[in-house]
Amino acid sequence: MEIKGMKILIAGASGLVGSALVPKLKAAGAEVTPLVRSAAKSGEIEWHPDRGSIDAPAMEVCDAVINLAGDGIANGRWTEEKKRRILDSRVNGTRLLSETIANLSRRPATFVNASAIGFYGSRGDELVDEGSGPGEGFLAGVCRQWESATAPAEQAGIRVVKLRLGVILAKDGGILGSMLRPFKLGLGGKVGSGEQVISWVAMADVVAAISSILQNESLRGPINVVAPEPVTNGKFTETLGSVLSRPTFMAMPAFAARLAFGEMADEMMLSSTRVAPTVLERAGYQFRFPQLRPALEHLLT
Repeated sequence: MEIKGMKILIAGASGLVGSALVPKLKAAGAEVTPLVRSAAKSGEIEWHPDRGSIDAPAMEVCDAVINLAGDGIANGRWTEEKKRRILDSRVNGTRLLSETIANLSRRPATFVNASAIGFYGSRGDELVDEGSGPGEGFLAGVCRQWESATAPAEQAGIRVVKLRLGVILAKDGGILGSMLRPFKLGLGGKVGSGEQVISWVAMADVVAAISSILQNESLRGPINVVAPEPVTNGKFTETLGSVLSRPTFMAMPAFAARLAFGEMADEMMLSSTRVAPTVLERAGYQFRFPQLRPALEHLLT
């Protein structure tokens, strides 16, 4: 199905991915309607996933629904309350959308729901792809429940795609947003041993992959959205420093990361996940930025 003329509803339209995706979809000729938690203006649909409410009749005309909503994972220490928000904001919103579109008299053809490579947990140097089983830990558990919440839509015959997003590189926000200031000051460095693997992806490829998935009706189920060449934390650090022409000697030992960030350090900063984008590559998707240095140069120079 061509994107031109497609009616697409997007939850999380103002987030990191949504703010990059929406303009591209509109430029391709799609009619994009954001789902908002405030009073809906013209061209918007109101929903409140925490209360289980949504304007279902307004969704009858959509061709596809994209759910990118969820409480930020990396902003703030993981207290029990923060972990509850991380889980509930993903599972409750996904379940509400999934059940709602499953019960529409005119259902959308496609439901694209965000997930993350956190599904696989920390696996050392093991190469995993969409056929690999789930890992252990808090984020893996979140991702399992997040993806399971799409079941009503799948059972209703809607094509469901579960985007297992890698570490997204974007000019504004995301991991680069938090790293640029210390690195520009010459205070950047590896975390822990630096041997942990980072499966990253440029924002340009996140947007292009979603566009490709919308058009390729044969794609369904989990899809890893990661560049085909993951790197170690040490290599990422070295490359970022080189692109910025800054030294990278200020390493953070594992104990210091755990002291500063608690559980989040082990789950995000010290975890190692080598992920292959097998489904996308078999579908013929051509990555805009398969290698790290050109991706960083495009974003930062």
